[in-house]
Amino acid sequence: MKSMAAGTMGCGTSEVGDMVAPGLEDGHSMRTLLPWRSAVLALTAAALAAGLCSCSVKGNEMTNASAPKELPAVEVREYKGQNLSSVNDFRENSIKGPQKVSSTTYRLEVTGLVSTPLSLTYDQVIGRERFSKVVTLDCVEGWGATILWEGVRVWDLLAQAGYDPKAAMVIFTAYDGYTTSLPLSWIVDKNILLAYRMNGIDVPAERGFPFVLVAEDKWGYKWIKWVTKIEVSNDTAFRGFWERRGYNQDGDVAGPMLAPRE
Repeated sequence: MKSMAAGTMGCGTSEVGDMVAPGLEDGHSMRTLLPWRSAVLALTAAALAAGLCSCSVKGNEMTNASAPKELPAVEVREYKGQNLSSVNDFRENSIKGPQKVSSTTYRLEVTGLVSTPLSLTYDQVIGRERFSKVVTLDCVEGWGATILWEGVRVWDLLAQAGYDPKAAMVIFTAYDGYTTSLPLSWIVDKNILLAYRMNGIDVPAERGFPFVLVAEDKWGYKWIKWVTKIEVSNDTAFRGFWERRGYNQDGDVAGPMLAPRE
């Protein structure tokens, strides 16, 4: 025998069974005397109609009819005692402005010197082993941002495609046509990430959603955003967007910013 206290008609699960009227606690059931069940169900229906609760009635049970509402994610600003920059601590300097890429139609192409070219959906990319690391992006404009990056290793994508380990370079292409390239050996040795989360939240569109290359120890122009293609190549003469405009091909933060004059 279960009872429902006054004022408890909210969400959750309650059972309406044999109910005892006040003054008859000696065990005499009122099932045949008062339509308690009908009254409670009618009251519940009235509350639902008035929007006073989000329950549904099924048989003898009231169940929660609405799924929990997901609130916007909040970025973390500290990780293992280290202060982090905000995802907003970046300057907008992309060549065509922030790109809007749909995760449902997105495809990542892994091509070039590989035995099995890949065309991966967003879910297929993020559905593999993921890694995280705190890395600082340094921009040639004089600002920087230290972020907790989370994503997949580029090397794992290349391995799935069966890349040629003797290849020299990896060329990256973005949704807006931006390009850059980096040595294959550096990508493998450094466990370079293709990130889809920053400080615990999805990479915002203006930061490169769905994927940004975490080119650690490289200048910001090597951190290509909105990555759509990864090509394994032996073309060591390839130069990306800013490299063709005078920036150093190596892109090392510790090295010269501009390419040497020939």
